[in-house]
Amino acid sequence: MAISLRLSDEETLLIKKYATLHNLTMSELFRQAVMEKIEDEYDLRCYEKAVEDYRADSTTYTLEEVEAELGLK
Repeated sequence: MAISLRLSDEETLLIKKYATLHNLTMSELFRQAVMEKIEDEYDLRCYEKAVEDYRADSTTYTLEEVEAELGLK
């Protein structure tokens, strides 16, 4: 699939130089940047959910307790 993107001449030059510096095509650079943005947002949402869950129940277990519960010790 082809995607069109409008950039100023200055933006285009900067992006091309950055891609060249990192030995990437512009397509690779944009693909990586978008995927990283999506992953960062997903990670943030997972973190926020984990904090919410912890605040609802802050029970924690030691490694020894978990091993005993799972019959590993």
